Amino acid sequence: SANRLCIMRKLPSVLARTLISGTSASPRLPDMSEVRSKLRDIVGASTNWRDHVQAMQERKALHTLLAKRQEDLPPRRMKDSYLEVILPLGSQPEIREKYLNVHNSVRFGRILEDLDSLGVLICYTHTKQEMQQRSPLSIVTALVDKINLCQKIIHPDCDIKFTGNVSWVGKTSMEVKMHMLQLHDGDYSPVLDATFVMVARDPENKRPAFVNPLIPEGPEEEEIFKQGELNKLKRIEFSTASLLKMAPTAEERNVVHDIFLNTLDTRQEGEVSFRSRKLPPNSVWMEDAKLKGLQICHPEERNIFNRIFGGFLMRKAFELGWATACSYGGSRPFIVSVDDIMFQKPVEVGSLLLLSGQVCYTEKNYIQIRVHSEVYNANTREHHTTNIFHFTFISENEVPQVIPKTYGESMLYLDGKRHFTAIMKEI
Repeated sequence: SANRLCIMRKLPSVLARTLISGTSASPRLPDMSEVRSKLRDIVGASTNWRDHVQAMQERKALHTLLAKRQEDLPPRRMKDSYLEVILPLGSQPEIREKYLNVHNSVRFGRILEDLDSLGVLICYTHTKQEMQQRSPLSIVTALVDKINLCQKIIHPDCDIKFTGNVSWVGKTSMEVKMHMLQLHDGDYSPVLDATFVMVARDPENKRPAFVNPLIPEGPEEEEIFKQGELNKLKRIEFSTASLLKMAPTAEERNVVHDIFLNTLDTRQEGEVSFRSRKLPPNSVWMEDAKLKGLQICHPEERNIFNRIFGGFLMRKAFELGWATACSYGGSRPFIVSVDDIMFQKPVEVGSLLLLSGQVCYTEKNYIQIRVHSEVYNANTREHHTTNIFHFTFISENEVPQVIPKTYGESMLYLDGKRHFTAIMKEI
């Protein structure tokens, strides 16, 4: 059942009681459009593309406001960055269209965009200096650690509430935990949990910049902070054990060898050819389980720093991932988890963005999809990887098994299996 997919951790009770300032007097919460306009104010970003060069020049002057050491910045508490934001799909039907998909539920790609914007605003709230209206920091998404869903369907006509706060801080990076809830029968019930990692950079987004330290209060918050530390170590461990750097484990080698033996053509009596391979029943070759897409990155999709908005990249990658899962499984797929999205390089306005979706692992009704995103520079004719996305979908029906043919595909298969196993442990 959908509830099985839930790993909701309760918001620290301290935070749950401490709403954003001003909510006690007026119950109206800010909505997503206010989040975006607030971000523009904090950075001094222009709403006109033609003014963007001027706006960036003005930001250079903010260099003098950067801290030389983290110790010079006042420490913050978790509740200092706690925000609640409403997405009024129920009470404001005019915004519904933008969020609606053909199955009459909410487009998850749009939710990814909203989470990205909210995560950045939470970090600006954590690092806000009282006397300054503009922040000298450029805060950008470094990675989406994980998003786990516990509802298959997000209703298009019920209000959604996002809550979140900074949960861990390094020297120049911040982990943000966000929760999404939806209103049903007068109560907000949990829909998803998200953990993002944001990094702070100087006003021109060139070098790392220090952020305020975080002081956990009480055992509940200490536990959350410790979890942030563990998440960081887990990421380092996962990347050092990457199949691009290290050989697969003995158990994984057996998995690949079994698949290989299972595809050998034994039709000729007593003869087995290494070259001749046959597809086992109810399977699909990996090379036949991919889809490609192209985006031209227009100024409309820019973020406050005049690069392409990370949420837009996530939405496009998710939509291609969904389409890949849909065409592979032959029935409607539902997103279960998003994990380990690394933002390796910013995407410039005007880039050609090439996306390729690949089914890399399957089990029963589950489809693990990897979307690779790269930019092509028409002038230099060079390709650069910008992101790798990992999505786990569950299909309405059992899906065929995906079968790697080459060694490279086998590594993709094992990588997909690793991601899938890690997610299943959590849910």
